[in-house]
Amino acid sequence: MEHWVPYILLFLSALVTTLLTTPLASKIAWKVGAIDYPEKRRINKTPIPRMGGIAVFLGLFVALLLQVFGYRYLGWPFSIMPPRSRAISYPLLGLAMLTIFVTGLLDDKFSLKPHQKLFGQVLAATFAACSGLVIGNIVSPFTGEFIELGIWTYPITVIYLVAYVNIFNLIDGLDGLASGIAVIASFTMFIIAFGGGRFDAAGLSIALAGACLGFLKYNFHPASIFLGDSGSMLIGFALGTISLLNVTRIAGLTTIIVPLVIAGIPIIDTFSAIVRRMRGHVSIGQADRGHIHHRLIAEGFDQRQAVLLMYAWTSVLCIGSYVMTQVTLWPRIAIFFLLFVISALFCRHLHLFEPVLLHHQDPDTGDDTLITPDDPAFKAEEDKLEHHSHHHLH
Repeated sequence: MEHWVPYILLFLSALVTTLLTTPLASKIAWKVGAIDYPEKRRINKTPIPRMGGIAVFLGLFVALLLQVFGYRYLGWPFSIMPPRSRAISYPLLGLAMLTIFVTGLLDDKFSLKPHQKLFGQVLAATFAACSGLVIGNIVSPFTGEFIELGIWTYPITVIYLVAYVNIFNLIDGLDGLASGIAVIASFTMFIIAFGGGRFDAAGLSIALAGACLGFLKYNFHPASIFLGDSGSMLIGFALGTISLLNVTRIAGLTTIIVPLVIAGIPIIDTFSAIVRRMRGHVSIGQADRGHIHHRLIAEGFDQRQAVLLMYAWTSVLCIGSYVMTQVTLWPRIAIFFLLFVISALFCRHLHLFEPVLLHHQDPDTGDDTLITPDDPAFKAEEDKLEHHSHHHLH
């Protein structure tokens, strides 16, 4: 039991801190004008403050202070302090976390342009990679040989972290959705990290679970505050960091797949959005109402039901990912394939890859406009796209 005490205290410190500071984050958001007002694409019907990331960040920060104190004075295991075999600069990793948080704060307040936001994300990921948090060499599960990334180690790590940030940023579309998925994902990563002796990953993941659970009290439907980019980007970056702490330096290829399965829903949502927009010949950055949560609402689920269904789907993926870490290669591949098929059937049922926006040239004005399925011209444009697709195939 004594082995669990530090982690229980880390969890509780982050949970209580976030519970106490979320009302403060709400006041700050109102004061600086970081508010989500109702509009066509948004679900909320009333103005909601969006700087919840402040409370999540403070929860993680207090847990960090407690960890340092516990390590130095109470004989806790290293959850932040590295062993000799691990050359990671934790102050630089902390700077990376601060950078992503500040980028999100600035976006919440000023609505940064996409390239400005991307710059902050890349800068934070670069700090993390320079701290020693890199994917490193990969072991082939079939031959046991090393796949050396060499000079590509750092750019691949940066791309991985930036991708993790953005998939969680995109999934944050319903009350309690991103924060709840983060609780399930981070708790799963904690169990995997603790079982594998990766105590730094275990410490960060259990603190993140506590912070997100504390925030969920205010964020579950009907939400009184949103994560904002300060929260969703921080959570995505923290989960990406935890997944890399679990596999740093040398990793099995299937081990790297596990954190991707855990984040399966945000990854599916992002991938389907890219495919959907490419099929509709619209910009990949063009917002639409084709995300998983939009589709579930359109199916007749209310906000709570849609979120709980996505929690359940995430839980299935997380249980599967944990079992994958406990079995040999071929059962692991079989489980991955089963989870893939289940998710694929769900995606097909929700029509996730079908466009909800199409480019259309107005015959009267000649202007290039976006149309939705509600417009009479949508069906004609869709048929035209299908015709072109078949023509190219033949």
